Amino acid sequence: MAPNKQNDREARQARERLRAYQARQTVHEKKTKRRVRDNWIAGVAVLIVVVLAIGTQLLFFAKPGTPTASGSPSPSPSASSAALTLPPKTLAEDRTWTGTLTINDIALGVDLDGAKAPQAVSSTIALTQKGFYDGLTCHRLTNGGFYVLQCGDPAGDGSGGPGYSYGPIENAPKDNVYPAGTIAMARQSNNASSQGSQFFIVYKDTTIGADSAGGYTVIGKVTSGLDKLISEVADKGVSGGGTDGKPAVATKIDTFTVK
Repeated sequence: MAPNKQNDREARQARERLRAYQARQTVHEKKTKRRVRDNWIAGVAVLIVVVLAIGTQLLFFAKPGTPTASGSPSPSPSASSAALTLPPKTLAEDRTWTGTLTINDIALGVDLDGAKAPQAVSSTIALTQKGFYDGLTCHRLTNGGFYVLQCGDPAGDGSGGPGYSYGPIENAPKDNVYPAGTIAMARQSNNASSQGSQFFIVYKDTTIGADSAGGYTVIGKVTSGLDKLISEVADKGVSGGGTDGKPAVATKIDTFTVK
């Protein structure tokens, strides 16, 4: 009997060791699967962050107003701008136009380059001659890596325009760098022919990545007064404390004249 009892005990111990081993294996497999799953989730999360970062850069100035990934139509005209039409690019006369853009009583000296951006400058000249910009708000300020003040929307929310749109993109920097003082046209994402009346003033050197349509039309530059615009508007930040939205200080164009 003793040998049988010993054999039974050894068999029982062997079964217990097997069950313990199997339990450890199960735990190990679960940990391995969980680690693989967690790594996969982390990898996807990182990929999403990267894609969103790239997408944000491409879309940040893609649309005249709030960035969106949708292919929205050209900005709607306001009631007062319904009769406006795109002038011929010959209006710019292949020369530099000088003038004053007054924002919140801050007189900004400006030069518009009719030789390098004839269609965009011709449109801007025509709109200033009709007083289109006078009284319009600057509806957007950015300060989170992009440094611009965006103006020229009759709707006041980024959705408006002069009643027409145009292209092509002209005079975009090849290195995607827009120096402080640059004045450039806003447009829709991946649409070179969606420029209208909205423009942005770069108040600090900014890199804006090109999209499938290219860069952004540079029409000219601020030659004086930028420091005061920075101290009285840009430095006050964005309403609500964000990095992209309405300026904390209500901002509007008083007048815009060129000659």
